Amino acid sequence: MTATAAAKLAPLSRNTKYTERARYFDSSNAFAIKYPAVPRQIFLGERDHAFAPDTATGLIDLDLSAVLELEYPATTPLILARYARIRAGESLSTAFCSSGEIYYVIQGHGRTVGPDDRIDWNEGDSIFLPGGQTWTHAAEADSVLWIVTNEPQMAFLGLESPPPGRRAGEPVQFLAEQIDAQLEILHRNPGAEDTPGYAVVFSSESMEAKKNIHNTLTLAMNSLPAGQVQRPHHHNSVAVTLCVASEGGYSIVAGERIDWSPHAVFVTPPGEVHSHHNEGPVLAKYLIVQDGGIHYHCRTMGFTFDT
Repeated sequence: MTATAAAKLAPLSRNTKYTERARYFDSSNAFAIKYPAVPRQIFLGERDHAFAPDTATGLIDLDLSAVLELEYPATTPLILARYARIRAGESLSTAFCSSGEIYYVIQGHGRTVGPDDRIDWNEGDSIFLPGGQTWTHAAEADSVLWIVTNEPQMAFLGLESPPPGRRAGEPVQFLAEQIDAQLEILHRNPGAEDTPGYAVVFSSESMEAKKNIHNTLTLAMNSLPAGQVQRPHHHNSVAVTLCVASEGGYSIVAGERIDWSPHAVFVTPPGEVHSHHNEGPVLAKYLIVQDGGIHYHCRTMGFTFDT
């Protein structure tokens, strides 16, 4: 192209549809992002519905999306918990958009079947399943399961469930009797009270190096002997807690008392100081799911005793 021809070309505009999408903030407003706080919440009505004799087979979401101003069901920004009621002789199929699914059998017995797996479960068992496939849960007696997934995390990131070959972990089952045996070992350890708690942390063969059940979720059976207190502490992960067994137990969260009600679920917001108290006559047990895996990865867990 000659110099004369080049001079005749119209200059290209610097304004395009791409530049029109640009927005600018500065340090006076860019860091003043206000999200609704994660509330302290205990789900009693949902628990009662799950155990009502006339409740049909189905899922009961523990949904705080309206409070959190999210466009998808969520118990916390990254976690969705729910009850599953399955009537005797019936089945329930699930296909969650998640990368990991945690189950706890509150009541009943039955089986969970996938394309290549069958897991028979009883009351007190816990199961981890990788996301990305359909599972069918069949009950041989009236059953109530607690299910926790990272569906809100997937929705926030705009992700689909991982395909075969890229799924997070493999199916793993934690038997009720083995969980209790691990708790007995823990309580025989004279130094256990000086640790973050009498907790059995669940992991698997594929996640053994990370000592967690999932890349972003953590799962632990916490316990507290009769008459004891777990002293005030806080951490940056949110805690979604299922009360498995308790008589006279409660938590103090940011100065508010939350009584542990059997099979109810409560949320402890991230960063809030909380303590656990067992004024009853028996060992208290409570199953806790946290978004702890992502905090461990980011080095932001921040667990600290406050007294």
